[in-house]
Amino acid sequence: MQRRRYLLLFVLLTLASFGCELYASECSEYYCEGKRLLKIATGSPGELGLLRELAEEFCRTHEDVKICWIKAGSGKSLQLLKERRVDLALVHAPEAEKKALQEGWATGRTLIGANEFYLVGPRDDPAGVRNSSGVVDAYRRIAQKGALFLSRGDNSGTHKREMTIWRLTGLNPSGQPWYIVTRDFMMATLKEADRRKGYFMTDSSTWIMARKNLVNLELLYRGDPLLINLYHALFVPAGTTPQADIAAEFVQFISSEPGQKIIREYGGNTFGEPLYRDAEYARRFEKP
Repeated sequence: MQRRRYLLLFVLLTLASFGCELYASECSEYYCEGKRLLKIATGSPGELGLLRELAEEFCRTHEDVKICWIKAGSGKSLQLLKERRVDLALVHAPEAEKKALQEGWATGRTLIGANEFYLVGPRDDPAGVRNSSGVVDAYRRIAQKGALFLSRGDNSGTHKREMTIWRLTGLNPSGQPWYIVTRDFMMATLKEADRRKGYFMTDSSTWIMARKNLVNLELLYRGDPLLINLYHALFVPAGTTPQADIAAEFVQFISSEPGQKIIREYGGNTFGEPLYRDAEYARRFEKP
């Protein structure tokens, strides 16, 4: 009987330890040292270091908070928010964001900044993207040439925008030998496009950070209004997670002048130009 009790205790402790490790493994990075764990899902703002800067400044006045960044594209971030597995999401998928508000599982949608999408590709530009009249024309040229094109294919905000553009061309690239789906994040797919000398629609922030290390790609097309990329914060309704109140305070901070200053200046000293634009700039392109 005693041995059974010890065995049961051992099993329970092992499962508890495994559960803790599994829970902790969700977090790509932690910021700050408090006891209240605020879980934030986002993609490039975490990958490029902006979230760290915002988190560390926030924690100066919230010493009881520890922030967990879960690396996820916009589609997955919103799903995690819906499932209450995170308290807050920083995303760029406007239609999905509005649907979340309508369905009632997210609240507080706040414009926090912007970047834009760039169409990059091989230096010799076999599809003639440099001469495009717009991004829809650029995509058509790639398809007509059968030039290698890489897609994240992961339901991220970038993937959603890419598919919007393909629909406007009237073409369906799925299954074509020149259309490569990576199911990976922005930086990884950009590096793969560089390795394979393919076209890719990257965000400007990732391009600015990575361009000095890319040997085969050039920025070929930018400037179409379809390529403006707005970021919003959404959080869980009050009382639905233990840190819902902190999530609301974090969004209030990043939309305030101290947070906006970090966003509009981030990366400027290191890369020669900021990686993001602030909400004041983004508001010019905001649609109801």
